[in-house]
Amino acid sequence: MSFPRMKELQLLCLLIFGGQSSLACPHPCSCHGSLVDCSSRFLNSSNLPSIFPEGTTELRLHNNRLTTLPNGLLDNLASLRRVSLYRNPWTCDCGVLYLRAWLRHRPGGSYSSQFHVNCSSPPHLRGRLVEYLTEEEVLDSCHYWYCDLALTSQALLFVFVLVQAALLVAVIVFLRRFEKLSREARRTKEESLTAGERETVYLPLTDRSS
Repeated sequence: MSFPRMKELQLLCLLIFGGQSSLACPHPCSCHGSLVDCSSRFLNSSNLPSIFPEGTTELRLHNNRLTTLPNGLLDNLASLRRVSLYRNPWTCDCGVLYLRAWLRHRPGGSYSSQFHVNCSSPPHLRGRLVEYLTEEEVLDSCHYWYCDLALTSQALLFVFVLVQAALLVAVIVFLRRFEKLSREARRTKEESLTAGERETVYLPLTDRSS
């Protein structure tokens, strides 16, 4: 095999295996064998990696800013045996249903995953373990959240209507004042024209008398 051919094969292998290794450990986590460490990375629900290596046996997600987990995030990790999820501000509303279901039906051996997975909000569920929340409690929180959203939307709509009404009143007042000023200007112009015509009529009479 020629030397250029060997270099091409080496480059191809580097691209293939290098690409696989870069995909194997998601940014900004660090990987050590089958351990994927994403702890203390200031991760939230929007910048959390969307996929992890299929051979992951231990996943560390503790000490972040996670409020929920995307649906299906852990479903394909058949080898997963340990997960750390503590020290995250979990929001126990509709978005926690996937995490709750996974904790309740997690694969055998994924021990210690449930410890310290506590609700941070809403206030009436703060401190509760996510795994032991009842479906009614979660749904009540969903309704509470939707009610807050509905009330906020109604308040914003009310403010919007008030602003529109104020603008309409301002336009009406402006038009009336403009109409009044136009009438006064028209009347003044007519009076000035009438006065001018009278002066034109009386000037010759004055000249004759003189």
